[in-house]
Amino acid sequence: MDERIERYAEFCVRVGANVQPGQEVFVQALVEHAPLARALTRQAYRAGAAYVHVLYGDAHVRRAMIELGSDEALTYSPGWLKAFAESVAGNALVATTGDPEPELMADLDGGRVGRARMKAVTEILLRLLSENSVNSCIVGAPTEGWARQVLGEPDLERLWEKVEFCLRLDEPDPVVAWREHIARLDARAEMLTALRADALRYRGPGTDLTVGLLPSARWESGASETTSGIRYVANDPSSPSLRPDRA
Repeated sequence: MDERIERYAEFCVRVGANVQPGQEVFVQALVEHAPLARALTRQAYRAGAAYVHVLYGDAHVRRAMIELGSDEALTYSPGWLKAFAESVAGNALVATTGDPEPELMADLDGGRVGRARMKAVTEILLRLLSENSVNSCIVGAPTEGWARQVLGEPDLERLWEKVEFCLRLDEPDPVVAWREHIARLDARAEMLTALRADALRYRGPGTDLTVGLLPSARWESGASETTSGIRYVANDPSSPSLRPDRA
């Protein structure tokens, strides 16, 4: 498991966020994702990070706020966290996902659960992302809760095997494999854009669907680029594979 997590973290750092030497790296993770957060920290320093900040969240603490806190608490953004968010500009951000307890909030008021987010902090991060000033990625952290959601049982090993397969962690060098994959997708996107298609038609058993395209429509791969020219892959895996044996 240690080797597997290190390979995963290396992929996240070298391809996902594409951390550059001298950058600060901001890691956001749930406490249950600590093993992955620690591996991300090690790999970020190996990539030349100037400093790695790790901010842990706890779903049980969030539940207590939603259940017992005031309406104002639901959207409150502490000043230090707003400053933390502003500091992400020009740096790298890696966030983990993978709910360890999917039913934790099930018995709470849905309206309060939906409103419970730090509004000002969220707006700052969305602005930085829209300005392309942050090379970032969101990566799944396998947990038994997530396994139960997708597999119907808390089979953590089986979930890890699927993550390994989808993210090419089973390749001799996942970083090289993904860079080659993105290059293929870039070439395919360029070719599709050059076709200037005005619609897509999907046909199959019981299906005949046409989706119109705007004249300005363009195809893109799963890679993005910051204003400073750093290429990164924000959602992993986000790009449709060109290999027939990959989902």
